[in-house]
Amino acid sequence: MSERQRLVARLARMRVPLGFGCGALVLWIATPTFATLLAGTTISAIGEAIRVWAAGHLNKAREVTASGPYRWCAHPLYVGSSVMGLGLAIACGSAVAAALIASYLMVTLTAAVRQEETFLRSTFGHRYDRYRRDGVIDEGRRFSLALALTNREYRAVVGLALAVLLLVWKATYNETFWRTAGTRFVRPGG
Repeated sequence: MSERQRLVARLARMRVPLGFGCGALVLWIATPTFATLLAGTTISAIGEAIRVWAAGHLNKAREVTASGPYRWCAHPLYVGSSVMGLGLAIACGSAVAAALIASYLMVTLTAAVRQEETFLRSTFGHRYDRYRRDGVIDEGRRFSLALALTNREYRAVVGLALAVLLLVWKATYNETFWRTAGTRFVRPGG
């Protein structure tokens, strides 16, 4: 394995812990408002819906999946994560926070896709190559919520909800949320 391949593998494995660190920094920098939270949360929810849809079709490491969003895209979970990231960048209301989110996603998701491609080619060989070339494999699986739960997609749902709640808390703490919502925030006893 080359040095570059080792780096890609390490970045792919470290994307969750790196995400927590990046998330803490983004929260510190964020300047959310009612308008940015509303727009960003809506976009992030669409990204999470894409992820749930993909997870409900995916039988990880057991087969090449070509149903649901996999008919059009080889990595819809990462597309969903990118849309979620875009939404959170908007919700943050900060260009610096958006740049950090974009950088994190570019580096870690690119590494994850490369690692996954290597695994799928080595595990499924010509079947995966055929899927990538033709986009179709004889598969008619329907969406399964049980499969999405087996793939632990609830973790991303909880993570997104927590991120949005932290941004709401920060906006409330900064009082910008209530000013932009047209309400005056009054602190208890003040």
